[in-house]
Parts: sequence; C-alpha cells; structure tokens
Amino acid sequence: IRTIELDTILIWDTAGQRFRITSYRGIIVVYDVTDQESFNNVKQWLQEIDRYASENVNKLLVGNKCDLTTKKVVDYTTAKEFADSLGIPFLETSAKNATNVEQAFMTMAAEIKKRMGPGATAGGQDKVQIKSTPVKQSSGGCC
Repeated sequence: IRTIELDTILIWDTAGQRFRITSYRGIIVVYDVTDQESFNNVKQWLQEIDRYASENVNKLLVGNKCDLTTKKVVDYTTAKEFADSLGIPFLETSAKNATNVEQAFMTMAAEIKKRMGPGATAGGQDKVQIKSTPVKQSSGGCC
C-alpha cells in the first residue's frame, strides 16, 4: 500500500496586471535582480496585495535572474532583510536555468498548507490509498 497526498494548485501569471479577484491563497511577487526600479516597485505591489487580497494571504518575495551575477544590482542581503522585516519568505531564482523555480512554488504551497491546516485540500480529501498487486508474468507469447 502506498499513500499519496494530492493537492491542487492553480497558478495565475498576472504579468503586472491589477488584481481581479480577492480569493487568492498565495501571491508570489517577483522582481528582476538586475533592475533596481523593479525591486523598488515591490513595496507598491505589496501595498496592492494588502489593499485588495484577503488579509491572511500568503506572500513570497522572489528575486529572478540570479544567474546574471555580473549585472546584479539588488543584492541578496538587501532583499532578504526587506522580506524578513515584512515577515515573508524570500528566495532568488533563475528562470533561465531553473534555479529555485520549483522551490518557489513548493515553498508557497507548503506555506499555504501550513496556514490552512491539515485536511484543508480543495477536494475535501487529503489522501488516496492505492493498493497494488504484483502482475504475474506469463511465460511465452505476447498475451
């Protein structure tokens, strides 16, 4: 018997658009580590989240393009201290080479699940048990 936890996650990439609905469970704010103005705009985006999203929405701050080390203008420590001051998780990613991209989504999903508590999956069921029985190999032939 194998137990598999199933969780559904719906991801919307708003690409800088204003919020359309208020029922988000988690929001990832992404800035470009090679663009100081992009980082400066994070504060405005977080204010928008506080204004329009539900009060207990999970937030994650992500600095993207960490692979461009020679062009980096927002250092890790500055962004981490900013995120820590707001009490939100932070990490750097590179979409180009997939550094921490999956980790960003896994971090967000884990934070949402932790906040919502056990048994709070979308479908109401949190676990599925699968019983597997060994398949007998037939000798010879294809069937």
